[in-house]
Order: sequence, then C-alpha cells, then structure tokens
Amino acid sequence: MSDYYLFHDSAKCIGCMSCEVHCKENKRLPPGPRLCRIETIGPKWVGNIPKVDFVFMPCYHCDRPWCVAACPTGAMQKRTGDGIVFVDHNLCVGCKACMRACPWGAPQWDPEKGKAVKCDYCLDRVDQGLEPACVAKCVTKCLHFGKPEEVVDARRMRHARAMAAMATEVTLRQPVNGPKAKPMKPKRKQAQDPVEGS
Repeated sequence: MSDYYLFHDSAKCIGCMSCEVHCKENKRLPPGPRLCRIETIGPKWVGNIPKVDFVFMPCYHCDRPWCVAACPTGAMQKRTGDGIVFVDHNLCVGCKACMRACPWGAPQWDPEKGKAVKCDYCLDRVDQGLEPACVAKCVTKCLHFGKPEEVVDARRMRHARAMAAMATEVTLRQPVNGPKAKPMKPKRKQAQDPVEGS
C-alpha cells in the first residue's frame, strides 16, 4: 500500500459529487473517465424514511498492484518512496490491460488521449504539501488525506460522543414513574459482612 490513507466519512457525505468534479477539473479530463467515484447505494427504508448511502471509490494504491503487473510497457508504475501508483502517459500504448486487471475498476479510459488514466492522489499537489483535489474541495469535509497515523479517526470519536450522550440521556430519564422523577444516582456497593473465621 502507499504511505497515504484517504478516508471517507460516509456519515458526513451528502453525495454532492464535488470530489468528482474537482478531480476531473484538476486532471483536465473529458466526459467519461471518473478517477474517483461516489456510488449511491439505496434507497433502503429505515423505519418509514427512505435512506441512501454514498460510498467513495478511489484507487486503493495496492501493495502489489494488479494494474502494474499487467502493464506490458511499464507505463503503470508504483512510485518508489511513497507507493503512489500512477501512469506514465509517455509509455502508455492504450492496450487497456490495466483496466482488465484491476478488480475495482480504478484505471479509466480517456477517449481524447486514447490512454488509460487513474487516480494518483494528485501526486503533483502532494509533492507541494497539498491535499488531493477531491479532498481539498470536499464540501462537508468528509474526505481526509494523510499518513494513516495522522488521520483523525472520526468514526471512533463520533461513536464515543454518541455513547456519552446516550449515557447522559438514560441517567436523566430514569425513573419514568411520574412528574416528580429525579435523576438517578449511581448505586453504592453494599458493604459485605466479613466471612466467619477470617
């Protein structure tokens, strides 16, 4: 895998596609290829409310990339140093072997160039200390990019906040016997009688 981690916080994603738009703009891509992609799953019913999920699908920059192994000209490469997988368009002959090899469909076809294109985490931006275009322009800030040990674990923090809020709510609601109900205090442990003979 590459040294980087691109995390999509699906709970904050609204499916606005700004990540896709700014990716295409940054790479100057024509209609057709989508280097990152928001897949809409659903709707499904949650209670009486229809709900959809949005799943962000970039290139995963695999440890042993199928696309690199399949490329007959060496155009598909894994960058030494940080593991970013990219295409050298001077070497690409448009055979589409990388597109057939990738199980996630990350390499795309650029009909204007007649060559394969793919997400390279905007390596020119990364080299300047910037975030990839999809992350930088995310409207809800649901995309995070960085080293795995640096990226905030939003899911754990959200879960912790929800658990803390739930515990407070339960404490304030009990008991539910009437209008004079007061918040319950935690019970103290009863002192145990000493065991005979001790």
